[in-house]
Amino acid sequence: MIRVLVVDDHRVVRAGLETLLDVVADIELVGSAADGAQAIEMAGSLQPDVVLMDLSMPVMDGVEATRRIMAAHPQMHVVVLTSFADQRRVIDAIDAGANGYILKDADPQALLDAIRAAAEGGVPLDPRVAPALLAQRRAQTSVDLTDRELEVLRLVGQGLLNKQIARRLDIAEKTVKTHLTSVFRRIGVTDRTQAALWAERNGIVGR
Repeated sequence: MIRVLVVDDHRVVRAGLETLLDVVADIELVGSAADGAQAIEMAGSLQPDVVLMDLSMPVMDGVEATRRIMAAHPQMHVVVLTSFADQRRVIDAIDAGANGYILKDADPQALLDAIRAAAEGGVPLDPRVAPALLAQRRAQTSVDLTDRELEVLRLVGQGLLNKQIARRLDIAEKTVKTHLTSVFRRIGVTDRTQAALWAERNGIVGR
């Protein structure tokens, strides 16, 4: 069961998400917060697996709330759920520690899939966010990766988990982790989310 905390300052939005999540067998709604400060408090007391985080809220915005939640509870997963797809907001949220970024007009099934992917350590990103990342961040493209490392990075960029990558490439999951460690070092990132963004920015995913 995936425990989810919803954070949004609009009561109608919270009610809609509660209705959606209440009927899903493998997801449990554990609480709803109306601002970032309340989200931090509830995350600590409720210990959700996934936090659905709005960005524009009173008292404390979603970026700062995400930063504080991830600092205090690194095992949690924050998926930004917002109306904004502009570059600065996307980058700020990811840099704060968000594991995913979904737009509010996404299909309900896409949102549920994003929650499940985040809970498993994946990096759910709305496809419409990619242009913002490409426009904002121009990373180096001359990094020397092996063919296998490129394959692993490409699949990470597609949102696959380590065990799925291992099956796809017919290698051990431990080997996938070894390749990822090398990839992180070579491209200058520290986690899976940043690696996925790097792959997106540099056209690795579509190759």
